[in-house]
Amino acid sequence: MSAEAGGDAVIFDRRDDVMVVRLNSPATRNALQPAVKHHLETRIPELLVDPSVRCLVITGTGTSFCAGGDISNMAERGAAQVRRRMEVTHAWAQRLLTAEKPVIAAVNGSAAGAGFSLALLCDIVLMSDQAYFRAAFPGLGAAPDLGLALTLPRAIGAMRAKDILLTNRRVEPDEALTLGIAKRVVPAGELMDAAVALAAELAAGPATSLGLTKMLVNGAFEPIEKFFALEAFAQGVAFGSEEFAEGVAAFLGKRKPDFKTRR
Repeated sequence: MSAEAGGDAVIFDRRDDVMVVRLNSPATRNALQPAVKHHLETRIPELLVDPSVRCLVITGTGTSFCAGGDISNMAERGAAQVRRRMEVTHAWAQRLLTAEKPVIAAVNGSAAGAGFSLALLCDIVLMSDQAYFRAAFPGLGAAPDLGLALTLPRAIGAMRAKDILLTNRRVEPDEALTLGIAKRVVPAGELMDAAVALAAELAAGPATSLGLTKMLVNGAFEPIEKFFALEAFAQGVAFGSEEFAEGVAAFLGKRKPDFKTRR
């Protein structure tokens, strides 16, 4: 295990094949202030293409996962300036959402606004029993961003998503679990152990297969013809991989496959 500091604002903690990305600004409830965003914008794309990192876990320090955008830097911005800022944000957010490798959100506390969005850019959400989600955007008179109006309806359906987004109410752990936003709710003291254990399990899996699976799920809302073409492409890639050969050989040999040494 090794820790790599990203300034004081973000800590990158390497645990074998897993990288834990910890937002580390508890005084601002881990808001996406410039220093935090800089490290997300620069390091996340690097980690996503690093073959030695097979799974990411994103979490926060203290009692908040992420409080969303840095409101102190939002005042008096014109439309053109906002669009330029969003283009930069969308670049790393889209990479995170569509990355081939699995990404887990370990939501340790409140996840509001773009913090809610950040959690849903991940593939699997584990949630502390002390955490909650809130859209927060209506309280500022802002529109949802960082992809929340895309990812939330895909996760729970349009009508449920509109209820959460329009009313700005809190989504507590039990409801998040029932709706399917969170895979699992665990006691606060057990959250990181559970997240890292799940990440290690995914890291030991077939990276090509998992990446193709993510691609297909992300394409599930495409027109049927386009989706089936995507599926045919994905399976062609999978069948040609060393991982698939290992999986078949292991099945026929009645042994556990070793995917980590196959790419």
